[in-house]
Amino acid sequence: MKLERAGGADAIALRVAEVRRRMAEAEARAGRRPGQVSLCAACKARTLEEIRFSAGLHIDLFGENRMQEMRNNLEAGAYLGKPCHFIGHLQTNKVRQVVGRAAMIQSVGSLRLLEAIDREAGRQGILQDVLLEINLGGEESKAGADESELMPLMDAAAALPNLRVRGLMAIPPPESDEREARRHFARLRGLMESVSGWAGEKAPLDTLSMGMSGDFEAAILEGATLVRVGRGIYGERP
Repeated sequence: MKLERAGGADAIALRVAEVRRRMAEAEARAGRRPGQVSLCAACKARTLEEIRFSAGLHIDLFGENRMQEMRNNLEAGAYLGKPCHFIGHLQTNKVRQVVGRAAMIQSVGSLRLLEAIDREAGRQGILQDVLLEINLGGEESKAGADESELMPLMDAAAALPNLRVRGLMAIPPPESDEREARRHFARLRGLMESVSGWAGEKAPLDTLSMGMSGDFEAAILEGATLVRVGRGIYGERP
């Protein structure tokens, strides 16, 4: 097993244990029950050996940014049967290769993409779970819908029979202190609360995906149910 690039198997195991410890502390600070937050290992550009080893640790699911890497890792069985979510920017012409493979597509920020996912899911005869991605900072360099587009997207999703909106996702602007980071995460939680119960089983809204290696504790304090950690598990990318 070649894990030298990540500092070795012991280093990955120690990082996962440390992330879990910090997650548990944040849950306790927030008055939440232990284990309410899922750990998604963001494994972009990691080797099959790194991913396969980490899948045997206390990781709940994996997140892939690139369609080809997700397909290769699935075919190799690198996730050891654990779910994989697609968390990167998804072009409509790549939808066919992601729908049905990803347990959830977290990065849906446009009506065009919603419709493309629905068509492909219908072709495959499946119900595809998705999250609506919100661009909290209004940054041109980042994907996601504007906050004002949330309700129109929810309305559109309600009319599409082959997908189910499970919640929201965001990558807010990086902040230097916890208070500012929490402000962004609180906004996303507020948005989900504003549409909670709106469409019943069609949109159960049970997933709030926010927080990464540098700010996942702040996200947990503001209600995250899923955090996406890459560097905190695997170390710096090559």
